[in-house]
Amino acid sequence: MTPFPFNTVRRTVVEQGGSQRLGDLASSILGPASQTRKALIVTDAFLAGSGLLNPARQSLRDAGFSVFEFTGVLPDPSEAVVQAAVSQAQSEGVDLVLGMGGGSSLDVAKIVACLALPGTALKLPDLYGVESVRATRLPLVMVPTTAGTGSEVTSIAIVTTGESTKAGIVNTALLADLVLLDAQLTIGLPPAVTAATGVDAMVHAIEAYTSLHRKNPLSDMLARQALQLLSSNLLRAHANGTDAAAREAMLLGAMLAGQAFENSPVAAVHALAYPLGGIYHIAHGVSNALVLPHVMRFNRSACANLYAELATVVLPAVQGSAEARCDAFIAHMADLTARTGLPQRLRDCDIAADAIDALAAAAMGQQRLLKNNPRPVSLDDARAIYQAAW
Repeated sequence: MTPFPFNTVRRTVVEQGGSQRLGDLASSILGPASQTRKALIVTDAFLAGSGLLNPARQSLRDAGFSVFEFTGVLPDPSEAVVQAAVSQAQSEGVDLVLGMGGGSSLDVAKIVACLALPGTALKLPDLYGVESVRATRLPLVMVPTTAGTGSEVTSIAIVTTGESTKAGIVNTALLADLVLLDAQLTIGLPPAVTAATGVDAMVHAIEAYTSLHRKNPLSDMLARQALQLLSSNLLRAHANGTDAAAREAMLLGAMLAGQAFENSPVAAVHALAYPLGGIYHIAHGVSNALVLPHVMRFNRSACANLYAELATVVLPAVQGSAEARCDAFIAHMADLTARTGLPQRLRDCDIAADAIDALAAAAMGQQRLLKNNPRPVSLDDARAIYQAAW
């Protein structure tokens, strides 16, 4: 067997209603009880005001924590947002950081835990890149409230650095001490958000399974299980926001997909999706859905056998040659996104045809991701994929 590493978080708890004992769970990762026990919740204003976090807040207080909150997280968080969160954590002298919310809140929390560590000389730009520095951090807890990004179990964070540019941080210091999956926090998630985040998670599983680099037996197992959970529960969760079983399956599937792509990284779907988010501020899951079937058709010649293997996960009755099963899988994914009501074409998102050249050029800047694609992607290839998606 080819040697491979596998990284993930230290502890995971899957428990409906688990946020009601978050204080005890958080206490278990801290040291002596004599610590000051100050916790910072990093979240967005909507979630903070929704009442959904009240059981978690009360549980933390009951466990002896002074609870502070940074509620300024926005989609595609900017450097200014990250710096503001770090400043609050430093001024309060917190001992623990909790990310609660969607991927943006989790990403910000991970960075805050590194930069707010007392005595650190690190600044945000120091972290950009892949393991650019040896970082340490404050104790860190991740509590996702959407089922999609997988950020709770990855060493990755994305920061918006300009009007249409983003920078990635990949650093094992971002792997949390504790992840809590409480499906009760996802009950009632709007159908559009359920669809976008669910498709995002499925893309993570598909790209991890077909990644050119670091694909391994553990990531494969996680990707297959994630895809099975997500594909069989997405439409249920989309149709009925109160289906607790479907919600929990989606949350678990998204986490497993996150563990898969943490160790076998994503590729061209994400590379071509990022410019759509950066330039047009399209939600990440929607951006992935827009290009997914077209990238899969492009990749068909390089990984038809792998797509055929995934077809047996989501379409157990599928038969025929590897090529036939591959085509069935691609068609199924396109149909699934359509049935959730997500936009199917770039023009549905008010993107003009004459924007394709700029999008393709921007996508080629994502070499960190493109190098993982099973088939090389040239500038002309990127143009053709966007044209097919238009």
